[in-house]
Amino acid sequence: MSIENVRAYFRQFGMEDRVMEKEHSSATVEAAAEALGCEPQRIAKTLSFETPERVILVVAAGDRKIDNKKYREQFGCKAKMLKFDEVEERVGHAAGGVCPFAVREGVQVYLDESLKRFETVFPAAGSGNSMIELTIPELEKYSGFSSWVDVCKEG
Repeated sequence: MSIENVRAYFRQFGMEDRVMEKEHSSATVEAAAEALGCEPQRIAKTLSFETPERVILVVAAGDRKIDNKKYREQFGCKAKMLKFDEVEERVGHAAGGVCPFAVREGVQVYLDESLKRFETVFPAAGSGNSMIELTIPELEKYSGFSSWVDVCKEG
């Protein structure tokens, strides 16, 4: 189970207890915001893409969408999301619970600039009803991100 992999990942830092599980789904930005009682933009959604060389994850603010032109300029290819039924096999987490923690080897994580306007954000934690609240420096540290990118449209 993916959430158990995420808990195990955070256990090495002594912070597995910060992973929250809610009774209701948090698989979409709107559902997660409702479950947490926070603004949707503070949900750090993790989008999974396929490039010719690898799978990449882009973590972005909940109120932003990918800008295809910016994405192409950044990654040198068209934005092609993984198919729903490929996500778990290729990333390590099922759609709805995709997060930048405890992912499969070779998956690269990028953080979108849209997150920098918040003190804390809520990425998923490996299941469709889990999340963790992290500061931006914590997100940088624990996501093992490759770099900050600017690939989203203004809200």
